[in-house]
Amino acid sequence: MTLGAQAAQQGLQPTGVVRRTPIDITMTERPRLWRCQKCGRAFANRNQSHACGRFTLAHHFRGKPPAIRALYREVVAAIRSIGPVRILPEKTRIAFQVRMSFAQVTPRRGWLDGHVVLARRLDHPRFRRVQTFSPRNHLHTFRLAQQSDIDADFRAWLAEAYLVGAQQHLKSRNRAT
Repeated sequence: MTLGAQAAQQGLQPTGVVRRTPIDITMTERPRLWRCQKCGRAFANRNQSHACGRFTLAHHFRGKPPAIRALYREVVAAIRSIGPVRILPEKTRIAFQVRMSFAQVTPRRGWLDGHVVLARRLDHPRFRRVQTFSPRNHLHTFRLAQQSDIDADFRAWLAEAYLVGAQQHLKSRNRAT
């Protein structure tokens, strides 16, 4: 089953509208997450390279207008409507993680910069850049300037990225081997 078909089965309508029902991400066959001894962060990959540190959301919103915090809250609400998520304030970004990080935002004075990780390359005018790291790992960079940017398309991309974060995109590969 393709990731697009799986996304449709798990919460996306053909129009790209996300259902209100959270995605079921039962992952009983996946190994436990590895936890960094220094910072306590959990990762799908053992000894994952990262910058240890304990940061807060306040660190990211210091000096930013209230509208940017409100925009961030809308992104969080959109993600939580899909399913459970860990919010990880890091040094330069705020990451969203299921098993893996699947999205992030960086608050700026007038907008949120961010990215979603999809299992396919999707060319769309709203993506400022698309970077391919592997056949099933494509980083799509975006900018959100107003709440209307969090529309049906954006929510569909979040839902698809959420499946990547849950490593659902690896299921078909694992079954084939």
